[in-house]
Amino acid sequence: MFGDMMGLMGKLQEAKAKAETTKERLKTVLIDEQSNDGLLKVTATANGRIKEIEVSENLLQDKEQLEDYLILTLNKALEKAQNVHDTEMAAVAKEGMPNIPGMDLFK
Repeated sequence: MFGDMMGLMGKLQEAKAKAETTKERLKTVLIDEQSNDGLLKVTATANGRIKEIEVSENLLQDKEQLEDYLILTLNKALEKAQNVHDTEMAAVAKEGMPNIPGMDLFK
């Protein structure tokens, strides 16, 4: 029984290490999003950090329009980033979970 517990602890530590590695890798996964007309482009990481914003000269003439574009495009980019992040982390959690009877949370 004690050996089983030690094996379980080892697997949990291994899963934690894989999760940390995945979090670091997600910092380098880039998500590109743009407005429908291409006047605003945003690049974010899968960890939800904005890396770049490219604004067309046309948008600089209208403050309200620029603000609207920023809100819409940033939210789309961050939503995509969150989806990638959640999918990757769920895969790590499912892969790293030891088989404990009655604990089929990730199946």
